[in-house]
Amino acid sequence: MNAPLSPTGTDLGAGTDLGDPAFWRLPRARRLAAFARLRALDTPVRFGPEPGFWALVRHADVQEASRDPRHFASAPGVTVPEPAAWAKAVFGDSMVNLDGAEHTSLRRIVSRAFTPRLLAATGENIRAVADRIVADAVRERPADFVASVASRMPFEVICDLMGVPERCRAPIAHRIDGASEHVGVARRRLRVPGRGLAALGGLQWLMARLARERRRRPTGDLISALVCADIDGQRLSSRQLGAFFSLLLVAGVETTRNALAHGLVLLTDHPGQRALLAEDFDRYADGAVEEIVRHSTPIIQFRRTVTAERALGGRVFRPGEKVVLLYASANRDERVFDQPDAFDITRAPNPHLGYGGGGPHHCLGAHLARQEMRALFSALLSRAPRVRATGAPRLVDSSFDNRVAALPFSLGSGSVPGSG
Repeated sequence: MNAPLSPTGTDLGAGTDLGDPAFWRLPRARRLAAFARLRALDTPVRFGPEPGFWALVRHADVQEASRDPRHFASAPGVTVPEPAAWAKAVFGDSMVNLDGAEHTSLRRIVSRAFTPRLLAATGENIRAVADRIVADAVRERPADFVASVASRMPFEVICDLMGVPERCRAPIAHRIDGASEHVGVARRRLRVPGRGLAALGGLQWLMARLARERRRRPTGDLISALVCADIDGQRLSSRQLGAFFSLLLVAGVETTRNALAHGLVLLTDHPGQRALLAEDFDRYADGAVEEIVRHSTPIIQFRRTVTAERALGGRVFRPGEKVVLLYASANRDERVFDQPDAFDITRAPNPHLGYGGGGPHHCLGAHLARQEMRALFSALLSRAPRVRATGAPRLVDSSFDNRVAALPFSLGSGSVPGSG
């Protein structure tokens, strides 16, 4: 593989081609080292075949682009490689692909559905779900943390929040796995429609059917709140509902599941940090959650399209150019984080970009994800204080998310049984 050159002709080193699928199959440590070399340059570097994309790798540049949707737009899509035309037609109503007034209107309707009553009930349910999952694990002694714990936690919380009936949960979980397994995987074949997008389409159809049921018979859950929402005469269309529910399920489940799995690995590999958390959980839990998200960065990157001339990071970007916001690099920026490769739950401040760089597309589910992580690690450390990863996580080759497919683990001896 030929190494690309920087604008000044500097050799970036073998294997530093973010436009080559082979780069995303390298060990994570080598990719992080490549990001560090890119951060040391004076200007961004372009990768991929023409027209390619420009990589924004510094914390300040990623944050600035995130907060300037007028120049760096999410439309027509945020993934690399760009999805096929048919996929844009099907999924164009997804909140992550919209900008301006259209995005503001949709986000406002969604935000108003999260009433104080609904959020209070969700907080109580999150703790109950965490207790139940850990109790099941203590009783059944499963071998894989992802399947038995990390995946279950966000999936059950979101399904409860939305009011998804039990009869629908197995097919929804199957479609989530199908969509997540392929979206963003760095393989050239994904430049054409693939199984991941087909699974996502099936998920949208299923959620639209549930939305129609709730319109006829509301039940007080999130689906009911959204289908009945009417903000200043505006309400979500069936396509918008399907797109939002798909986003909530896939993004909400996958990102939190990956953070939980990486969190167990980090606490296993850093016993001093784990002991600190266990000794005074209430004091250090919030810091631990933020540091797990920073260190693992569940979403690696999002793409933006330049809409008007804009100077950033030592370069003037032109309309139509593509830039990629590399959160995985920004969260290791030496200019912002002291000893960025260290795992430190006492790190303060910790202005990581694990939930996005701010602006209108900041993660709507960040608070929910934090609650889920805090509740699950609280239940684990109290009921299974010797819980640990027993092997390396099996990662999925992906340019989009830091996905953990499986993680061997042990609850250790002395686990406390419970009814859940």
